[in-house]
Amino acid sequence: MIPGDSPWSTVPLGSVCAIYQPQTLSIKEIAGSGPFPVYGANGVIGHHSSFNHDDEQVLLGCRGSCGSVTISAPRSWINGNAMVVKPITDNLSKRFLRYFLQSLDCTSVITGSTIPQITRRSLAPIQIPLPPLRHQLSIVEVIEEQFSHLDAAEASLKRAASRVRLAREFAFTSVAGFAGASHLPLGDIADIVGGVTKDSKRETDPDFVEVPYLRVANVQRGHLDLSNVTTIRVDRARADKLRLMPGDILFNEGGDRDKLGRGWVWEGQIDGCIHQNHVFRARVNPNAYEPKFVSLYGNTVGRHWFEKMGRQTTNLASLNLTTLKSFPIPRVPIEDQRRIVTETERQLSIYERIAVELKTALNRSLRLRRAVLETALSARLVWRDESDSPVWLGAATREDRRRPLQSTGAAGIAAPMAESDVGVR
Repeated sequence: MIPGDSPWSTVPLGSVCAIYQPQTLSIKEIAGSGPFPVYGANGVIGHHSSFNHDDEQVLLGCRGSCGSVTISAPRSWINGNAMVVKPITDNLSKRFLRYFLQSLDCTSVITGSTIPQITRRSLAPIQIPLPPLRHQLSIVEVIEEQFSHLDAAEASLKRAASRVRLAREFAFTSVAGFAGASHLPLGDIADIVGGVTKDSKRETDPDFVEVPYLRVANVQRGHLDLSNVTTIRVDRARADKLRLMPGDILFNEGGDRDKLGRGWVWEGQIDGCIHQNHVFRARVNPNAYEPKFVSLYGNTVGRHWFEKMGRQTTNLASLNLTTLKSFPIPRVPIEDQRRIVTETERQLSIYERIAVELKTALNRSLRLRRAVLETALSARLVWRDESDSPVWLGAATREDRRRPLQSTGAAGIAAPMAESDVGVR
């Protein structure tokens, strides 16, 4: 992060900071309603009846969420999943330290194959620049001014993304309109079966065949996630019986209550694929019912029905086959079903494009944050003697200097940006 020609001296982080992991509380100890916040690797994780740090501290996530940087509140308990990085010299500002740690690429100091972690030994040798304290405070002021523009832009983007998600949920019902329609039980219009139960003891049977199969994680609301499809060994006759066919409608049987009944339509993406017992398959007559119409109805209007009719155990909710067969489907002519599906998919494709653009804009904002930190912490600020206040190197006018920072260009020099640079293009 710091270029070789930086005018600032650099020192090992461990020479200007105490770096340590405090005592860790048990899950039971932080589950109460004590008055003092408990900090873990990624922020507040609970509360406790006492505190182990009186002042605010700069924290670096060192187990699990490695590299996450937080400043704790005064009078808080800091757990061992967060590394305290505490200045031991008056020449280092905590706020400057915070942004320096945020600028780090922590991959080089992360160890551990099972659980990623950062140790004091790997962190202490990292070189930190030490500008004069007044310059540190000015740098922090500039960073926070730039971040305030990005915060406002990101908040606007997130509000837009929330509205798009809501519009996607109501796309089907806004097109359909089922006032006055009669209903039929799903079991009257579809052949519904459960899937295969994994039996590790029998998977070594030489007569079994290995086939791909869908799990709950593969069956999402309105789409299938086939990025990780595993295989299972089953009896050949069972594999033939459960083989999915294009047009089969998939419904999840269990999980969180708001995920009951979610699913989508199989389109034959993987040959010979079957489904596990926590995923139901419904096969309709395509000349009477459009599979996507049934699935869209289940994912929208039917969502509340599934939540109401699901059976709740201690940790999970579930649907049984009898309940799913009773799911009421509106009696709509096949031509109207196809029209509704076509129009719904047209609207959903528009919302999907907008969602992608919003995500791209949010990612652009993250890159701009990194550019702000890189520019501010790599001596690409200059000071005017008369005021000792920082300006962006290359800023042409006083007005430019007041504008937010834009991403670093090809020459490595940061330029001012407008808030519209973060938005959807």
